[in-house]
Amino acid sequence: MKNLLILTACIGALGAAAPAFGADFAAQPLNVKAPPLPVVPPVTDWTGYYIGINGGWGSSHNCWDFNGVTPEGCHNSAGATVGGQIGYRWQIFNTVYGIEGQGNWADFNGSNVSTAFPADVIGTKTDAFGLLTGHIGYAFNAVLLYAKGGAAVTSNTYHINSVTTGAGIARNDDVRWGGALGAGVEVSLTPSWSAGVEYDHLFMQGSSVLFPTSGGDRVHQDVDLISARLNYKFSPAFGR
Repeated sequence: MKNLLILTACIGALGAAAPAFGADFAAQPLNVKAPPLPVVPPVTDWTGYYIGINGGWGSSHNCWDFNGVTPEGCHNSAGATVGGQIGYRWQIFNTVYGIEGQGNWADFNGSNVSTAFPADVIGTKTDAFGLLTGHIGYAFNAVLLYAKGGAAVTSNTYHINSVTTGAGIARNDDVRWGGALGAGVEVSLTPSWSAGVEYDHLFMQGSSVLFPTSGGDRVHQDVDLISARLNYKFSPAFGR
């Protein structure tokens, strides 16, 4: 009987303590996991060799002066262009420096009736051009704004045709040198690929063009170009 009373008392004590124990257990702080750290966007490095293609539109403004004295008028030779570029960039903090060579095929054609010789049509075709330029820009991580300047060369064909029949009267070719200024924006799409748009203006030297049967003309030329570009940048190990 004594043991039964002791057992009953223990069970009663445990029953009375259980709610308090449960309350103490429920009050324990929950183990909540910390929120994940925010994902940091990758830092774009513009340093390295690159190669690419470009395509767009151009207009060559040409003014002819017969024997360098008598104006014959001006015309715009406009059309499409496509080509490629190769270069190297190096980035110091946010400033990006570079050097680039570019070569393009072009189909810029235009003409006007000569103001000095109304029976003649004078025309200019620019079929190719090249640029060798230095670049400086500022990188907003994956976006690069840049300016460029350097040397330019154009390949041109000049012709004189009859107004009435369209028959060719005279023709000559030349290659002329000048300067180039431009600006562009480029966006990094992946660590290797980037795309952008660019504007360039070419300041070409005046050129004396001789026609064996028609004397000569002094031709002045400026060129405006707008192009879309796609570049592939090689890995840092390339060129080491």
